[in-house]
Amino acid sequence: MENPRTDPRDYDDDGGLKRTGTVWTATARIITAVIGSGVLALPWASAQLGWVIYPIMVLLFAGIICYTSALLSDCYRSGDPSHGERNCTYMDTVKASLGRAQVWLCQFSAYSNVFGVAIGHTIAAGMSMLAIQRRASCFQHNKGHRHPCNFPIWPYMITFGVAEIFFSQIPEYHTWWFSYLGPAMSFTYCSIGVGISIAKVVENGVLKGGLVGIGMTAVTASPMSKVWGSLEALGVIAFVYCYSRILIEIQDTIKAPPPPESKVMKLATAMGVAVTTFLYLLFGFMGYAALGGATPGNLLAGLGFYEPYWVVDIANVAIIVHLAVAYQVYCRPIYDFVERCAARRWPESSYVTREFDVLVLRSSYKLNLFRATWRTAFVVTTTVVAALLPFFHDVVALVGALGFWPLCVYIPVEMYVTQKKVLRWSPLWVWLQILSLGCLFVCLAAMAASIVGIITIHKK
Repeated sequence: MENPRTDPRDYDDDGGLKRTGTVWTATARIITAVIGSGVLALPWASAQLGWVIYPIMVLLFAGIICYTSALLSDCYRSGDPSHGERNCTYMDTVKASLGRAQVWLCQFSAYSNVFGVAIGHTIAAGMSMLAIQRRASCFQHNKGHRHPCNFPIWPYMITFGVAEIFFSQIPEYHTWWFSYLGPAMSFTYCSIGVGISIAKVVENGVLKGGLVGIGMTAVTASPMSKVWGSLEALGVIAFVYCYSRILIEIQDTIKAPPPPESKVMKLATAMGVAVTTFLYLLFGFMGYAALGGATPGNLLAGLGFYEPYWVVDIANVAIIVHLAVAYQVYCRPIYDFVERCAARRWPESSYVTREFDVLVLRSSYKLNLFRATWRTAFVVTTTVVAALLPFFHDVVALVGALGFWPLCVYIPVEMYVTQKKVLRWSPLWVWLQILSLGCLFVCLAAMAASIVGIITIHKK
């Protein structure tokens, strides 16, 4: 009788352990990966665009990401969609379809996006810590909402950075509690944000805001600044939908056919995008309806100065915990990439490759000097940049504009065209090129607007 551990039925066609994922697990992972700190800036984006344009833009970006994700899922297997060779990561898929030159573009775009996300997480965590401090030091002692209660934000960013230096040295994050902690926290603060916004609308007795947004109606702003605000809002929306680089990894968890993994992944993507789009519309609408033209770049940091304080404090604590976890999840690929490159470049260096056993709390910890210094340097760099540019929604918009076109549109389109041998100048080829160029122009405009926003605020 065969040893069950070596039973061929326990393994997939690529020799790995049999995948067990379903459409439901894939949908859950998509939702978990998508909902993050960027959702906090959506009410600000809604305020810039208004009741009419904001939902149109959200639905447009949702449709684009659904379509390009479907193209990407068709590239998971090279050749036959059911039995072709698997590409287990986004980078593997790019290499198999487009070659090594495009891999470098993909790596640069992906890791630049990771660096930007890390900066955004540091800023958002610092703002939440500051909101809790302001509430505890000022409003709890009856100083009122009008008290300036000024505290610098950079000490809180440094505190978050120090914590991330420690977390970055933990070898792996495979424990069950870590996997569920992030999504639990994100749903907590999103629910509280929507709930408090609804309460504010009831308290106000009116829906604040307008059909075309403050970007079009503010009398104190110049026409050009209104245009920049509207374009920057598109960068924020692009940020919250920029998650294509993890879709292949999610698809690689789906059990083998029938049906083909691509068919299951397309359904999971549609369901996941539908859920997140509903949340984005609700969060953006209610935040704008509650605060109108005063909607801040980070909703919960702005709502932190309204009663009930303790509920908003819970939301801000949930943000801090979620971002502490998400920071490491997003940064792990760049950690591993640099460490693999260093090991290949200097295989004989004890500084790069040697591990030392260190006793920590009666447990043995394997210390690698290069890993310790490199990861620490990365966290310190992101913390310093965040402290120098503590402009949450501007950074979110910039990161979204930089990452959406190359990772979510251009590379999936080019891979699909190459792998499916789409004829040049055929109707499908022309449509895909129009889609890619259109998204490029929008992202370039949003990027320019974000840079203008950062420079403008920095001058103040």
